[in-house]
Amino acid sequence: MRVVVAEDLYLLRDGMVRLIEAFGHEVVGTAATGPETLDALLTLRPDVSVVDVRMPPTQSDEGLRAALAARREVRGLPVLVLSQHVEQLYARELLADGAGGIGYFLKESVFDADQFVDALERVAGGGTAMDPAVIAKLLSSGSSNRGLERLTEREHSVLSLMAEGLSNQAIAQRLFLSESAISKYTTSLFGKLGITDDDNTNRRVLAVLAYLNKT
Repeated sequence: MRVVVAEDLYLLRDGMVRLIEAFGHEVVGTAATGPETLDALLTLRPDVSVVDVRMPPTQSDEGLRAALAARREVRGLPVLVLSQHVEQLYARELLADGAGGIGYFLKESVFDADQFVDALERVAGGGTAMDPAVIAKLLSSGSSNRGLERLTEREHSVLSLMAEGLSNQAIAQRLFLSESAISKYTTSLFGKLGITDDDNTNRRVLAVLAYLNKT
């Protein structure tokens, strides 16, 4: 897996490079500013990139803007975005094109090496990897939604894990249920949310997140 790491803090950038390479993947480029990030993404076309939201020169959302710009040029270019805090706007913008290959993690999650690399690999494969803390925030923000109010506690659990990007098999294992049970919960919750079901798990997750996060 070819990876680009875009992070302005040297120690964190170097640490991620070493971590990614320790798992057998190749870091083909690094970047420390927004413009460098955009150039690296479009020039190197990595299998996946890790991009910090806030980068020079403005230290606002330069990294996010670079990632979005690159995905407009190369639809579905896989990007895992890192943020210091949960920002619903960032999640909404990342998911807006519905192309998949998107991840949104808090920086603190990088310290869980297995979780971080698993997220990278999932995004590289065109899937979605959302930090559980981000999902919790989005679900909380949508708690007034009438569709969500109709979900059972178990359906909420299934929805949350789906939003993280887990397959039905993985959700079944996490909740100690059968895959057929998860399939039934999935069909039920999509019906309650008014979202047309789809065989593509990633599309379903994107639809759910977009629905929960819409204004």
